[in-house]
Amino acid sequence: MEKKKNLSNIFVPNTDNANFKIGIIVSMWNDAVTGALKEGALNTLWEAGVPKGNTLVYHVPGSFELPSAAAMLLDANEDIDAVICLGCIIQGETRHFEFIAQAVANGIAKVGIEYTIPVIFGVLTCDTAEQAADRSGGKHGNKGVEAAASCLQMLHTHKKMYSKTGEKVNG
Repeated sequence: MEKKKNLSNIFVPNTDNANFKIGIIVSMWNDAVTGALKEGALNTLWEAGVPKGNTLVYHVPGSFELPSAAAMLLDANEDIDAVICLGCIIQGETRHFEFIAQAVANGIAKVGIEYTIPVIFGVLTCDTAEQAADRSGGKHGNKGVEAAASCLQMLHTHKKMYSKTGEKVNG
């Protein structure tokens, strides 16, 4: 099986997105990478019909702050339908990378579970700056695009679950 080069060629729902209000929290650490992730996410949302005025962007110092900022955003804005967390953690010479990556992943998951809305993990965890560049608009696509597509897919799934219109399976 041939390995895909561009991982960002995924399904983006393009219908019925005009009423979604989406928050995006972006880490300022590794800002060239996270800026590209943000642009990919915003362009994907806008192209899918989410109005520009329905996308709120906030910046935080680093990836470690993403989960708490997502929770703060949800506490301050009852009308937010989903949050996309974008960051980039690059392996260094110490184990700091492992602790931060695990804490961020667990924290983002916890916020999504606690608030029962999509909170999307768009955080690159790479060994090198080159790998990060490859995944933020380079040869492997843009994780920000993937995060936005996942967000829209999850919003439509959320909508179906709460309106109880899911696919019926006869068994």
